[in-house]
Formats: sequence, structure tokens, C-alpha cells
Amino acid sequence: MRSLHRLPRNFSTGRATVSLADPSQDVFVHRLRAKNANVDGHQQTVTEYLDRFKPDKADLRNTAHAEEQRRRSSQTMTNQYYDLATDFYERGWGQSFHFARIFKGDSLQANIARHEAFLGHRLQLSPGMKVLDVGCGVGGPLRELSKLTGAHITGLNNNKYQVERCQVLNDKAGVGPIATAVQGDFCKMPFESNSFDACYQIEATCHAPRLEEPYAEIFRVLKPGGLFGSYEWCTTEKYDESNLEMKEVIHLVEQGNSISKFYTIPQCIAALKSVGFEILEVKDLASPENSSPMLEPWYSPLNPEGVFSRTPIGSRLLAAFVWLLERLKIAPKGTVQVKSLLTSAGDNLVKAGKMGIFTPMLFCLVRKPLQ
Repeated sequence: MRSLHRLPRNFSTGRATVSLADPSQDVFVHRLRAKNANVDGHQQTVTEYLDRFKPDKADLRNTAHAEEQRRRSSQTMTNQYYDLATDFYERGWGQSFHFARIFKGDSLQANIARHEAFLGHRLQLSPGMKVLDVGCGVGGPLRELSKLTGAHITGLNNNKYQVERCQVLNDKAGVGPIATAVQGDFCKMPFESNSFDACYQIEATCHAPRLEEPYAEIFRVLKPGGLFGSYEWCTTEKYDESNLEMKEVIHLVEQGNSISKFYTIPQCIAALKSVGFEILEVKDLASPENSSPMLEPWYSPLNPEGVFSRTPIGSRLLAAFVWLLERLKIAPKGTVQVKSLLTSAGDNLVKAGKMGIFTPMLFCLVRKPLQ
């Protein structure tokens, strides 16, 4: 995986096959252009992904059946999503696909690095430790924590393109000897039991059909006494499922981020306990109770007031640019729909944050018992 060919790779996601960008390319437009090798496959993947959420739009009061269908196909659905969204994420957000506490006066990247360092500190990571990053994306946190702590970190990801992109970026960062990525399902991990000193996940297990599944696998591969640290996406106590305005906002967040169904905070804690973990600490880092005058809201990087591309004018200009790329066949068919999907996700994350009905950073620190 470390020596990658400079040719576009095909990846099958259900019935649709997307021609993936060359993971060694650093230019966003070049990676989009490579997807044009299979134009119909890209459009079909977009259509199939969006179709999974259509039943909810038809009847928002009765979504249980559609949610269960998404749970059954969550691995394919999430693969489709990241085949479509990864290049946009990296271009617009960076190599760490997660939120952070936003300290005033600091850059987004500084806040993201601090968020990762906090997790590494609480897990007591140190040189020589064998650590698992569950759902590693393209490896931003993995590289940051391996450099910061000297621990050997293995990233697990079920998306082939992200794994290959992670390996390319690891080698460019010079962390190859202590950082690697493996393709695999976090609900059926390709690792021996009791093989990692510590594990962590950052906004990744929310993609699972049910949280108990990856949590059980994390418990299995951790050594007795090992720590697991997690930043989980959950709905808060303010969320009322019977309130259709709230439900629509949460549904659009789920649709824009490949989530079958959010867990509540109590459900998340219960899931950790049910697989055998000892709870050491649980704290919603996004809640007003854990705020301070030094902090901006976690969603402020997405706020239209702070980012030109998120303002009405900026958003229209970006939409026109993406439309032009697709029209000129630089970007594949369906790219405009992907941009629209991600814009809606951002808009509704801001709404959910302002309503206080959602957190992207329920911090949980738990331990696998010695016995």
C-alpha cells in the first residue's frame, strides 16, 4: 500500500462503481478529473446514496423502516459517501475530518490539533505503545498523535481510497515507520484479540449501524486495562423526536453525513457499558456547561458570518464554480449534487448547534477491565 501506482483506481460500492482519483495527487481539481474515467458510475453512486434518504422526506413522522434499511446497508452507504465527499472534505477542512473546541484567536487547524492532543493526553499515549485509530479517514489525527507521542498508531478504515490517501500522506509526513493504515470493517476488525494498548475514535463510529457493534470490537482488540477514548456524535437532552422542526434538522445532518440514526447521549453511554467497558469520564465538550469566555461555538467555522464561501454570495460563487467544472467535464456528473449535499449538511449542523440538540464531541474515556 505504500508504493501506489499513479493511475486512477476503481472501487465497487454496491452496484455502482466509482473511478477514484489518484490518491497521490495533491491538487483537488486533478483528483476530481480522475473520477471522470467512469462518469456514469459516479452519477449512479450519487443517485443511490441520495435515494436511501428519500423515504424520510416523504413521511418524516414515520422513519423507522428507512432507518433500519440504512442500518442494514450502512457499510456500502458510508463507502459511497466517502467516495463522493473525501476530496471536498480535504479541500475545505484539511486532513482531520472532525470538529474541535474553538478557542478565540486560534486558527481552525490549531484548534483541531489541540483537540487531538487532548485525546492523546487522556489516553496517556507514549513511545512504543500500540494504538488503534478506529475510522481514521485520511489520517490527520493519526499523523498528529504519532508525531506528538511517539506511539505506533494503526488506522482502520473500510474505504479503499481513504486508506491509500492516508498512506501517501503518511509517507510525505515522514511518519511511515510508526503510522500505517489498514482497510477493514470496524464492526469486524481484522486484528487479534487483546492486541492494542489503547484505542480511540474521532467522530467515526457514528457511521456504524449500531454503536454496540464497533464498541464490542474495540473492547475485544484492547488489552486488559487498556483505555478507549472517543469523541461521539449524539443528540442531546434538548432534542425532541416528536418536534418535526428538530427532527428535520437532525435528519438533514444524518443525510449529509451518512448516519443511519443518531444515538442519544444516554444510549451511547449504555452501549459502552453493555459491551463491558468501565466508564471513567463522560463530558459533552460542546455543552454550555463546559464552555468559557475563551471559546467560540464549535460550529463557528461553518457559520456563514465567518467564512466567505458560506455567505450567500460566496456560496453562489462556489456553486457556479463547481457547476462549471462539471459542465467542462473536469469534474464528473453528480459533483454539483455532492456540493449541494455537503452545503446542506453544514447549514443544518449550524442549526442543530444553535438549537442545542446535537453534539459532535461527547468525550468518553473508558477502560477494559483487567479481569
